Amino acid sequence: MNLKLLLPHRVFASVRDVTRIVAETPEGAFGLLPRRRDCVSALAPGILTYETQADGEVFIAIDEGVLVKTGAEVLVSVRRATRGADLASLRSAVRREFMTLDAQERSARAASDKLESGLVSRLAAFHHD
Repeated sequence: MNLKLLLPHRVFASVRDVTRIVAETPEGAFGLLPRRRDCVSALAPGILTYETQADGEVFIAIDEGVLVKTGAEVLVSVRRATRGADLASLRSAVRREFMTLDAQERSARAASDKLESGLVSRLAAFHHD
């Protein structure tokens, strides 16, 4: 398989001859082997693991995103990703950076939610008139 890990502003990794991939979803982890059927899956913040004969197992901490497998191509698009020296440091990076929203992002989401609910209520009132 060919794995391409995409960030919003660049290609984080492009790896050929991947023998297996393990990713985490909100429902749990799943694995991809070269002959698996095509699929699309939402990814949760966690550790993406892939393996090649040349490099062995490689671990990358990822933020939420999407995985798309079509044929031998696997595209993973995430907001943030980081490599680490070991699995323990990556796991703590996921907890520290990816699973915790900063205060600015939380307030932006709250403002967006208020705008959306206001628009929906106005549309509902317009529809009833």
